[in-house]
Amino acid sequence: MAYGQRSNTPVVPHAMRALDQLKYEVAQELGIQPPADGYWGVMTTRDTGAIGGHMTRKLVALAEQQLAGR
Repeated sequence: MAYGQRSNTPVVPHAMRALDQLKYEVAQELGIQPPADGYWGVMTTRDTGAIGGHMTRKLVALAEQQLAGR
């Protein structure tokens, strides 16, 4: 990968469906209406950033719980 380029491919390919489901759940929790056609590019940066931020918080909390349980 060249410097400055990003890849959106997940480390665990099967996790993509779970992450997509989490995105919709977080949007619902925040009261943000997901796009009917599934294309998130028409949404405001503020809304998509809020969804992504809350997804990250939930994933970090889940990882911390799993690590604490070991």
